[in-house]
Amino acid sequence: MSGHISRGASPATGAENRLFVAHLRGSHLHTTQTEIEAPGPAGPLKGTLLSPDTGDMPVVLIVPGSGATDRNGNAPSWLQASTYRLLAEGLCEEGIASVRIDKRGMYGSASAIPDANDVVIDDYAADVHSWVAAIRARAGASSVWVLGHSEGGLVALLAARQSADIAGLILVAAAGRPLGPVLRQQLQSNPANVPILENAMSILDSLEAGDRVDAASIDPVLMPAFRPQVQRFLMSELTIDPAALLADYMKPVLIVQGARDIQVAVQDAELLQRANPQAEMAVIADANHVLKAVRTADLQENLAAYSNPDLPLADGVVEAISAFVHASSLNRA
Repeated sequence: MSGHISRGASPATGAENRLFVAHLRGSHLHTTQTEIEAPGPAGPLKGTLLSPDTGDMPVVLIVPGSGATDRNGNAPSWLQASTYRLLAEGLCEEGIASVRIDKRGMYGSASAIPDANDVVIDDYAADVHSWVAAIRARAGASSVWVLGHSEGGLVALLAARQSADIAGLILVAAAGRPLGPVLRQQLQSNPANVPILENAMSILDSLEAGDRVDAASIDPVLMPAFRPQVQRFLMSELTIDPAALLADYMKPVLIVQGARDIQVAVQDAELLQRANPQAEMAVIADANHVLKAVRTADLQENLAAYSNPDLPLADGVVEAISAFVHASSLNRA
């Protein structure tokens, strides 16, 4: 992807930054990057608004994936891909504004609730409603599109059931099956998990049945994923069928799936489209789960992309999303 964007100070400062970008088609855009807030349960939810100065433009709300993923697409451990920041910058070059957000209880949104683990997935969907209202009020946006990445896709689907102000959905690397089968497949596909597999399957069976699992019964290797503090959240989402939710959705939908994704399969995207044949689907040949360019089937190359913020997004990711948003926005006019 051609074009250049020069970055100002970190969005975490909340200062308004003036950025100059070269548009892909050769014209020049000035853009504004600034902190934005939405009402949360006990304190504000916070995020970053990046917008081209082109008057009324569509806005994409980027809903992050699972765990402690921040507004830029990074987490404290090994996830440093900056996927959401790169996506926001790419969309800005295409004349589309975006808001990328910190989840309630985390990072900039730390004061929204006292305990970041004290959530169910419907809470995140409620936050999407709050964000959409705030974006419409702050940015004056006539259309707000909700992009959910990975687990964020399920959050987007849940939110879309109850919000007339959502223009449409962009489901990126989103599962087409309930989380239980997805986790089982992920665990079983890694030969290194053989020693813990029986314990993992037992834990999933219990959680799907609505029964908590005592910490003493969890292998230490599995504790980060199934520790008691997150079991309530897991139970809230394990049995939700995203394809069933999408089947009832009547507004525009784009499904984006990377062919190099080792966490969510192309078959999941196909399940989603089968549930809603009107949905558009873009399979990106060289994109992995964090949308980075991965040229081969080498597992180590794929995993290394998760911690490389300098690796660009795969060709076609931004283009597919921007083409969908612009075309669908014109159809709404």
